[in-house]
Amino acid sequence: MEFCRKTFGELTKEELYEILQLRSAVFVVEQNCPYQDLDGKDQAALHLFFRESGAITAYLRIMDRNVVSPYVSIGRVIAVHRRRGEATRLLTEAIRAAREHFRADRIYLEAQVYARALYEKLGFRQISEEFLEDGIPHIRMLLDCTD
Repeated sequence: MEFCRKTFGELTKEELYEILQLRSAVFVVEQNCPYQDLDGKDQAALHLFFRESGAITAYLRIMDRNVVSPYVSIGRVIAVHRRRGEATRLLTEAIRAAREHFRADRIYLEAQVYARALYEKLGFRQISEEFLEDGIPHIRMLLDCTD
């Protein structure tokens, strides 16, 4: 499995297309949730993904402070193969990248409620009540990296 960490400008056209195709397949089609994925934030993001046998199998993006929240944030977390540890490994890399690339002291994300335990395992804590985002229950979570 190959790990990749790229800015928007470093992504090839093929990688960008595959990322957008994967995000659409999971968030729009699989979750039956029509929403505006192309939100103008990819250009400011750091994109992390695993590639296995030529295909992207896990993906997320990291954004600097004040793009999504006052904190460095993680979003669009996808693992094609669930329960294989890919999401955990990718989030571990994301925490490292957020600290290195953006000097993050705290990392924010909005998690789908069903995935709460995944993020808690990595040290994120819930900081909000449940809310609906595009009809799907979410919670806001924060990781303190100052420890």
